Amino acid sequence: MKNCFTKKGLEKLKKELEYLEKEKRKEVAEKLKFAASFGDLSENSAYDDAKNEQNILETKISKLRETIKEAHIIEEKEGKDFVQIGSKIKIKSGGEAKEIEIVGGTEADPFAGKISCDSPMGKAFLDKKEGEECVIKTPGGEKKYKILKIIK
Repeated sequence: MKNCFTKKGLEKLKKELEYLEKEKRKEVAEKLKFAASFGDLSENSAYDDAKNEQNILETKISKLRETIKEAHIIEEKEGKDFVQIGSKIKIKSGGEAKEIEIVGGTEADPFAGKISCDSPMGKAFLDKKEGEECVIKTPGGEKKYKILKIIK
């Protein structure tokens, strides 16, 4: 599912866009103005750097706008007795227990425990209930996980 977001994930993107448009743009414009005050722009590396930063910022703003425009919000289904997009779950593999959240693909951040619903792990947990086990194929072989608790 392309451009799928939880409500929380989409709100985070909107806040980032607002920050970039209202605050970061002003900051970069000030750098550009300051660098231009040095005179001759043809040999002004500070001006070139500020101009590059402005281009990168505008590209990022444009991409965020497009992502938000095409975003599809995944609504939570009734009941919290099964794993769905937006669910936070406690899982166990071997002796190690950890919490993860199943999110839309563009929100994924494995280091923060946010697992894409499109990943093998995310797909394996979707629609499962507490106590159920899943086997996930990894490059290192199969790994068995048990869903200890659906937190939300």
